[in-house]
Amino acid sequence: MNAAREVPPPRPNPGATLAVVLLGVLVVPMSISGAAVALPGIGRDLDTSGAPLMWVVHIYNLLFATVTLVAGSLSDLFGRRRIFVTGGALFALGSLVSALAPHILVLDLARAVAGVGAAGVLASAGAILATTFDGAARTRAFAAMGTVVGVGIAFGPTLSGWLVGGLGWRAGFLFYVVVQAVVLVGSVRIAESRAAERPRVDKPGVLTFVLGLALVMTGLVEGPETGWGDPLIVGALVLGVLLLGVFVRVERRSGHPVLDLTLIRNRRYTAWCVATLVTSVGFMGTLTFLPTYFQGASGSSASGAGATMLLMTVPVLVAPQFGGWLITRGVPARLLMGLALLLIAVGSAWLTVLRPGIGALELSGPLVLIGIGMGVSFGITDGQAMSQVEPERAGMAAGFLNTVRGGAEALVLAVFGSLLISLLQSRVGSAPLAKEIAAGNLPAGPGRGALADAFTSAWHIALWWVAGACVAGAAVVTAMLSGRPGSGADAAEPSGSPAADGVTGAGTGTGTGTGARG
Repeated sequence: MNAAREVPPPRPNPGATLAVVLLGVLVVPMSISGAAVALPGIGRDLDTSGAPLMWVVHIYNLLFATVTLVAGSLSDLFGRRRIFVTGGALFALGSLVSALAPHILVLDLARAVAGVGAAGVLASAGAILATTFDGAARTRAFAAMGTVVGVGIAFGPTLSGWLVGGLGWRAGFLFYVVVQAVVLVGSVRIAESRAAERPRVDKPGVLTFVLGLALVMTGLVEGPETGWGDPLIVGALVLGVLLLGVFVRVERRSGHPVLDLTLIRNRRYTAWCVATLVTSVGFMGTLTFLPTYFQGASGSSASGAGATMLLMTVPVLVAPQFGGWLITRGVPARLLMGLALLLIAVGSAWLTVLRPGIGALELSGPLVLIGIGMGVSFGITDGQAMSQVEPERAGMAAGFLNTVRGGAEALVLAVFGSLLISLLQSRVGSAPLAKEIAAGNLPAGPGRGALADAFTSAWHIALWWVAGACVAGAAVVTAMLSGRPGSGADAAEPSGSPAADGVTGAGTGTGTGTGARG
């Protein structure tokens, strides 16, 4: 692939660009974690349940994960601002139709449109920041984006709960419309940028990647509920893997790939992709399913469970900026990332103190540790990953990174829930009862205490698995980020990229490395 210099963009307004991008990014993860809160109200209002209702969440996650890479590559070709605006418009349209949907199928289709739009927003947002800021300013910008992403994930359920409780489930989707309308108006302040060369779109690559990943994710999401031996699940997984294999062959032969495979051969860039994957493994299951445990095993109210989870989510407000500050003060990024994953691991292992009736004080230590680890990871991962690639591939790099993140979060939810159900089934001897317990519906009666103990035991085993995965992930990421840059594994690394540690987070383009570009 010929290295082309970036088309010089008009002089940007960095402050306005950052504000608009962050506001646009905020509602993308918020819609991932917040929509689940509205499901009971949606089910009652639209008289639906089961798979059609659950796909309100699944279809958004699936389209977001599968389209993000494509959206990132298209932003390099057609303009990062253009894809950001197009994505925001699709997200707003999908959310508006969701709010007005008269039937569950209309709602599911609208959520699919919103997921495609969300992919465009998040993939192009990272590329816009990477091509607008350099050096310490870039580190701060990505730390701010990490804070916003963390706030969206962590506080999405809380905000949605307030809106659903006070105004109904349609109000939650209307909130996203209002926010994106403001973003679209403010996007006129963002300077356009794109790669100098504009080859034709890699249509075979786009088709095989989107279909292949969509089939694999559908199989993994539906497998725990439908059964792994179901012919449709097996067929989806097999066909999806075959299509992804075809995708790799297509990309190797394409002169204009949607995913330049040399990007993945850049060891340090790939290390940061692995880091975001392991972070998702470390927090997503706990964040999503622990409130259900509080309500089921401890008898907490929904508001009480949400209040307890603030111990885990509040640190996300400050830890990303703190992580970015440490990077600009010379703390090696590889050590900071390893420490973040170890904090999540220690917090998860410590959380095995979990038991029915446990108080918030006893939970504060493990939940705060997990929250700090989450926040530090959010604050440094994107900036460090984007500093490893040249500007003309910024959209592709941001797209792949967020594909890994979105896919990991969706799959962690499916696997973690399936693990809890399997562990419960081995203890209570009934698949239907195990599903009810995992959903927090413990039947009343003299056996409730034993069922709560079984629920607790399943959680302890799941938490030890999470802790072990984070320890292993910390070792792998730290090893991948060690050594001198410029080796064969890093052949695709751009000139002027950070040192092995990624200490400064310096950018890949020209400029002083101390402020915004242009």
